[in-house]
Amino acid sequence: MKEITEEKLKKYISVTKEAIEKASKSENRSGLVKEREDCLDMINRYFSDALHFKDKRDYVNAFAALNYAHGWLDACARIGIFDVHDSRLFTVD
Repeated sequence: MKEITEEKLKKYISVTKEAIEKASKSENRSGLVKEREDCLDMINRYFSDALHFKDKRDYVNAFAALNYAHGWLDACARIGIFDVHDSRLFTVD
């Protein structure tokens, strides 16, 4: 596939939104309280950027912003900032 379709973008928006909700509600195994707040802020900013780009029909940058958001989610899950056990949404377990 050589293009990002609206359907593909909607799918990844949905998956990322679900992961953000799960991460936000999770416990913090790391003890990195301030860092967790910073991470959630960055994740939410990238997600917001993705929605902005989608509204502008700039699907490439929307998809890129989603990937950054999800990269932050996965990294935080791996180090325990988010105590999540869902290999469908995160690269854990």
